Amino acid sequence: MAVLVDRLVAQVLGLEVRLLACQARLSASTDPEALHDLRIAVRRLRSLLRPLRGVPGVEQLEAAAAGVGSLTTPLRDREVLASYLLKHGQPQAAERRMVQMAQAYPQVAASPELAQLLMVLDAFPRFLRACERQGLLKGLRQRIEKRLAKQWNTLDVALHDPAHDRHRLRLLIKRVRYAIEAYPELDRLPKAAMPRLKSAQQALGDWHDCWQWLARAEHEADLQPCVTGWQATMVKAQARADRVLDKLSATCFKR
Repeated sequence: MAVLVDRLVAQVLGLEVRLLACQARLSASTDPEALHDLRIAVRRLRSLLRPLRGVPGVEQLEAAAAGVGSLTTPLRDREVLASYLLKHGQPQAAERRMVQMAQAYPQVAASPELAQLLMVLDAFPRFLRACERQGLLKGLRQRIEKRLAKQWNTLDVALHDPAHDRHRLRLLIKRVRYAIEAYPELDRLPKAAMPRLKSAQQALGDWHDCWQWLARAEHEADLQPCVTGWQATMVKAQARADRVLDKLSATCFKR
């Protein structure tokens, strides 16, 4: 138990350092990857916390992390779109969104959502240590294993559903992938699982980008020149995603 708690504390402290660094980078607008790195750190934190539900302090920390996620999701979507437009011959449309992003970066750094997350995160290791001393973490490893298995089983069912929802599959794959990275010592999936999960996430991500951009194009006139290309790319990405999902299902979730 002590080893597991030590590892959890170390991961939390490491993520806190990463978040603080991302906050500083956003505040100073030093590089275009700061927002993405912030979101990855938040995603890793949420993956670490999900199997710990029921432990004191986890609910508050999850809520704070979700707040930062909700704040930054539309900003990241705009950032990715701006990068695409810049690379595909639409500099004016890209520039408009890049100007918006330049204003958004320091706003995220100074946001109450991020401040709340950092405050709760800073206190969380003390909560864990106090829970350990009070005997509230007995059976924690078994609890984590059970919840990880539930995540994997949920993905298994979704993959074998002929009418699967690609949006939901994308989220489930992210959840399982980051859970494996958060708790590698508890991983029970085949060795091929991680590369398959990454490939599936990438394929579904490409499909999701096109789907989302087409939806935006209905309301943002400067995106109209890209619509035909996105429609074609979406069809290809959908087919590639289905092939990767079939491989993932056959390799990692045999029935």
